[in-house]
Amino acid sequence: MDSLQNHFLVSMPSLKDTYFERSVIYLCEHNTKGAMGIMINRPSPILLDELLLQINVKDSTEKQHNAETKILLGGPVTPERGFILHTTQEGWKQSKVLTSELMLTTSQDILASLGSPKAPTEFIVALGASVWDRGQLEQELSDNSWLSIPAQHTLLFDVDYDTRWQHATQPLGFDAWQLSNQMGHA
Repeated sequence: MDSLQNHFLVSMPSLKDTYFERSVIYLCEHNTKGAMGIMINRPSPILLDELLLQINVKDSTEKQHNAETKILLGGPVTPERGFILHTTQEGWKQSKVLTSELMLTTSQDILASLGSPKAPTEFIVALGASVWDRGQLEQELSDNSWLSIPAQHTLLFDVDYDTRWQHATQPLGFDAWQLSNQMGHA
């Protein structure tokens, strides 16, 4: 099995009327035990500043994030748990190196930095995760529910949330709306 870690899953048009309709998921982990990822294009109604106030993280006057920074819905599993996908930076508890450029941190210590100069250069804060049991993702890929493509840094951090699904397939030479609902195997 080839690992799809550091790939995007782009939902196919056949996933209409589901939680994952028009979603893009960054796969943080994929191995023989299953897969885990963070949906990167579904903003919640919660703003980062509101979350920081709710968990009693002091607000900094030297904000490095936009006051309108939204918290994303990372997936339906453990929606009360926070995940910070960020550019590599040492020193955080409970961090996992994903690539030479990306880390995933689940500890609260990083949240206090998000309004300060100590914050990672770029980050996404998500509540919940998208998780697949052993063989489940492979079956969904076989069923033509997802298109997998190598992750691109610009899609993670530079493209508006609302247009990430449309932009995800552009490096392949087509737009997501051009994907067919029909599946076939050569």
